[in-house]
Amino acid sequence: QVQLVESGGGLVQAGGSLRVSCVGSGHPFSAYNMGWFRRQGPGKEREIVAAINWSGRSTYYADSVKGRFTISRDNVKNMLYLEMNSLNEEDTAVYYCAASVASHSRVVVQVEEYDYWGQGTQVTVSS
Repeated sequence: QVQLVESGGGLVQAGGSLRVSCVGSGHPFSAYNMGWFRRQGPGKEREIVAAINWSGRSTYYADSVKGRFTISRDNVKNMLYLEMNSLNEEDTAVYYCAASVASHSRVVVQVEEYDYWGQGTQVTVSS
């Protein structure tokens, strides 16, 4: 199994940019389709932000972040990234990286299809 650790969260002003990262260990990264999720507050469900297939050739973005966020991965370094631009207060959330065992090459967007999760990193956007 893979262990995932996120980093790079923090406080940023509205309109600013931030990159969050996720490092995997314990298993080859290329064995997993990956995704970024966020939870925007207590009692809220985790929602998909972006997803990328094991090779990096296919990506998916939630409508709310399309055109502002970019997901990417480096299978050699076992790294997953989420570049976030034009941030607004609605982007404030705990961001989680997740891994889904790659039995196919499609992007995975359903939370229940993910097998492993990181602990999350807080992103706070101030006005």
